[in-house]
Amino acid sequence: MAIDMDREARFNRNVLYSLVITSILLLVMPMFFVVGKSSNYSAYDTDGLGQLSDMRDSFGGEYVENRDAGYYVANTMSTPMLVNDWKDPHRTLLTIIAPEKPIDQTEAEEIFRFVTEKGGKVIVAADNTQAHNLAILFGVRYMDAPLLDDKQHWVYTRQGQQEVDWGNVWSASPVNQDIGDMSPGALMQGCTAFQIQNPDGLNDCRLPVMYRGPTGMMFEPTDRDIQDPSHRNIMTLGTASPSAFIDRAGDGDPTNPANPATGDLRLMMRFDYPGIKVLDKVTDEGRGAFSAGVGELEVTGSIVFVADDEAFSNMLWDLAVAKDQGLSEDCSAIGDYTRNNCWTQEILNNNEWDGNERYFRLLVYDMMEFDNVDLNAPIRSDPSNFQVVFDESRHVTGVVSEPFVQTMGTVVLLTSNQFLKWLVVLNVALLLLVAMMVVPEKENWRHVFDLTKFNQRPEKLDPATYRDRVRKSLLTKVRIHHDLTRDEMAMTPPPEVQAMIGDPRLVELAYSQSRTYTPQELRKLMQAIRRWGKNN
Repeated sequence: MAIDMDREARFNRNVLYSLVITSILLLVMPMFFVVGKSSNYSAYDTDGLGQLSDMRDSFGGEYVENRDAGYYVANTMSTPMLVNDWKDPHRTLLTIIAPEKPIDQTEAEEIFRFVTEKGGKVIVAADNTQAHNLAILFGVRYMDAPLLDDKQHWVYTRQGQQEVDWGNVWSASPVNQDIGDMSPGALMQGCTAFQIQNPDGLNDCRLPVMYRGPTGMMFEPTDRDIQDPSHRNIMTLGTASPSAFIDRAGDGDPTNPANPATGDLRLMMRFDYPGIKVLDKVTDEGRGAFSAGVGELEVTGSIVFVADDEAFSNMLWDLAVAKDQGLSEDCSAIGDYTRNNCWTQEILNNNEWDGNERYFRLLVYDMMEFDNVDLNAPIRSDPSNFQVVFDESRHVTGVVSEPFVQTMGTVVLLTSNQFLKWLVVLNVALLLLVAMMVVPEKENWRHVFDLTKFNQRPEKLDPATYRDRVRKSLLTKVRIHHDLTRDEMAMTPPPEVQAMIGDPRLVELAYSQSRTYTPQELRKLMQAIRRWGKNN
């Protein structure tokens, strides 16, 4: 017994040690991987030019274009897998900017559904392949090295000296048109102040957009594009010059065969999926609307891929901040070197750059459902009914909070995916099976009457007592059947008891002293006792 107790205590101690060590590792390992790392391109970190705080303030601030209020701004810290569970996905924009952690396949598929089935809006900005799993679903491929452009680059001035970097690229971009489909006259037009203040009619014009160290993007039509070309609208909003190349070798040499130059490198692409049916408040309650004016509504899902995350950073977002870093709204004011390498050669009027804020606010406005005349007018007139959600799960968080963020993201990942959910259930079942095999066998226990008290089971019954137990069962059933007390039963003469029993086999069991029974015979008698009394 002492050996068994010692073995059980040792097992319990090992289990406790394992749990403690596992808990420590779960806390320490995430901290170890993020220690010393800063959180770049976060919408909630205001320290430095490489953040998105100006962008967040712009969308959630005082106004959206000519509206009196801003969007409802929020963030997701766990994973973007929850997009399809958000309220009003067709009025929600998810921004994934500078993903420092790869978007995995499961998350990518959920975001794809968010756009193509729920009418959601997404902006993805990266200068590497972290967003590859998502981009490839739409036919976009991010290159894995910086893009250099000897034609479309901007020059900035530091301490009176001009600095040239082919990696600082610009493009002149429309908001909702493919550059290849625009007429030559429209390509030369800058957007007027009237168009910017009334963005519902923002067509046939372009605005300058700055990039700082972008990569390039390639587009390949998907199988669905070949089978059904009209199922979505594909727009190239920004391109590099035909002489741009990917500096894969890292030597900046356009003549190096290791540095691919395809001639059609994209900087920004937009994909629209019209005709998605959702439920929302509609303008005309007669359009199949039911409770509270809710009816079926057709919306457009949209996703924009940008080949640079710094296009949204504080440095390039606001013109005043950009000027402090040596940039200018007018290329001709920078110097003769830039005069032949700037957007002013393409956009002949209204061509001043006012920070990337102006362009991307117009782009987001156009992606939202403000122009959907079937949507309830009070909803369309108030931008706070539309959400802009920053994906903070792609960024490095604080050392202390990292374990909890990772845990939250893991839980959401495991419970949101059907395959992973069943995989977890099967693993739990397997663990329980292993536990049953390795846990020491306990002594045999039983509970009697009072569930709070437990007594140890008695020793196994002696087979010699089986006949007496069966006999007592018979007499007890006879007594209860005839409503007799124990004393009355004891005073009843044997002939009367035999008459009560009636069955000769059971009478022999009750009164024969010489008769012996095998276990099989006793089982048959027990069955007879169970049936006895039903027909009496």
